[in-house]
Amino acid sequence: MGKNYQIAVIPGDGTGPEVIAEGIKVLKAASRIYGFNLQFTHHEIGGKYYKATGQVLPDEMLQSLESSDAIYLGAIGHPDVKPGILEKGILLKIRFHLDQYINLRPIKLYEGVSTPIKNKGPEEIDFVVVRENTEGLYAGAGGVLKMGTPDEVAVQESINTRKGVERCIRFAFDYCRKRGKAKKLTLCGKTNVLTYAFDLWERTFYEVAKEYPDIETDYAHVDAICMWMVKNPEWFDVIVTDNMFGDIITDLGAMIQGGMGIAAGGNINPDGVSMFEPIGGSAPKYTGKGVINPIAAISAAQLLLETLGETAAATAIEKGIIKTLKQDIKDIAAGKMGFSTSEVGDLIKNYIEHN
Repeated sequence: MGKNYQIAVIPGDGTGPEVIAEGIKVLKAASRIYGFNLQFTHHEIGGKYYKATGQVLPDEMLQSLESSDAIYLGAIGHPDVKPGILEKGILLKIRFHLDQYINLRPIKLYEGVSTPIKNKGPEEIDFVVVRENTEGLYAGAGGVLKMGTPDEVAVQESINTRKGVERCIRFAFDYCRKRGKAKKLTLCGKTNVLTYAFDLWERTFYEVAKEYPDIETDYAHVDAICMWMVKNPEWFDVIVTDNMFGDIITDLGAMIQGGMGIAAGGNINPDGVSMFEPIGGSAPKYTGKGVINPIAAISAAQLLLETLGETAAATAIEKGIIKTLKQDIKDIAAGKMGFSTSEVGDLIKNYIEHN
């Protein structure tokens, strides 16, 4: 028998538990067929827990997450909880505490999925964004003076360290090499305006590039990246960028690959515990109706296995997703799939079992 993995599960809010249930169904099938064990430990944190206890993420629960091999997250967000409380108290706290310094976002259009970009298809839309995940504007540095007065001042600082920038860039070069496609890495920045921060990024990028002579390098301003992701997405293989720009361009990427219902991502610590999640929100209006699309959550499960090194099982999950999208699902939007949430999970599970 293969390895044993401890998977911490945070089903989250709204439709999060529904899509995570389908991901676990698929993970169990893949582990059974490919000869490894998954042990799931559920942590019922989120809006409901916060409203009942007044706590967001207790220290003992954080320690439990720290002892796992990976974290599988549904969605965080509750209509009765002020925005920012759960996001900062759970998502950012986990990312920073576990030093998940890479946000990995595949942007891949599958056959059978519509894109709003005219005359572009799966061959043109297949790239990856590597986003720095623990520094930049999201580091939380800054403050407010004279709040509520006409003289109020608000400062938000972007923190960029050589260590943080270099390890992100090195991960991107390694990932580009491992991906083995066009072997082209593009740095996305704003060197003409954000001269201090992106001078550090640009210098580090080209210094590290000398160690990767097999990887073609390129640079583009973030505004140009946004244009070209729409006009010529086929130009990109792997893009590396800072926290804020990465947050923005990956949502644009999700749209050109078909929408939030199919986009998945990983918060990666290459030497520690990583967390995987569908990108869409908790979608509370669909809770309990069985109509939400679970494919993004199942794609997140695929990324989880890929990162753990179970590549054959991860490939089987992706093949199941591809067949389901091509042969079965009418539309990826909630309520328009032609199947219920659990039926979509069953389709992918069956394709894995009969691969």
